[in-house]
Amino acid sequence: MGSSSRLFNRQRTVHEIFGGGFVANVILWRQMNITIGVLLAALSSWVVFERSGYTLLSLVSSVLLLLAVILFLWAKSAAILNRPPPPLPRLHLSEETVTEVASLIRTRVNALLSISQDIALGKDTKLFLKVAAYLLLISVVGVLTDFLTLGYASLLIVLTIPALYERYEDYLDRYVEMVFKKSHQLYLKFDAECTGRVQKWILERQKLS
Repeated sequence: MGSSSRLFNRQRTVHEIFGGGFVANVILWRQMNITIGVLLAALSSWVVFERSGYTLLSLVSSVLLLLAVILFLWAKSAAILNRPPPPLPRLHLSEETVTEVASLIRTRVNALLSISQDIALGKDTKLFLKVAAYLLLISVVGVLTDFLTLGYASLLIVLTIPALYERYEDYLDRYVEMVFKKSHQLYLKFDAECTGRVQKWILERQKLS
């Protein structure tokens, strides 16, 4: 299908829209093993948290406790039996890494604060309406479901809808274009009828007066 007949006359393919790299390959099932692994890992996490009663804090604490006990016993037994200690990498953050992360966080936070200030001072009405709509949507969705289920459902949508669209792109683009044309025709017909009725009503009012 040529670019002119694509939905919204876009020039890029679905793969290019998602970056054209590894992430795009995973989303579009071109790295099938990794995509299936991501889905299974997300499903397992959802089952663990939703069905077992674990929370994120309790699970992380339990895993860290188990890891600390294993490493401690390994190190002690290695010292007694003259064996090598656990092969741990050197845990150290360089000053350059900390500086880069801090600079990135500072930039993003300052941008967020600047946007928040513009909204609070009423400088950008469109941005305020967008933010208000998004917050309202998040509030409504938050009432209907919890964050973990929402995250899993969002991941499931991201890993299915784009791949299905890419596979049936020609058919879906033709169907959406047909629906759009029909809707536009109905709108024009409705607008013409409403305009005619308004003009007729105005003429009748003028005659009566």
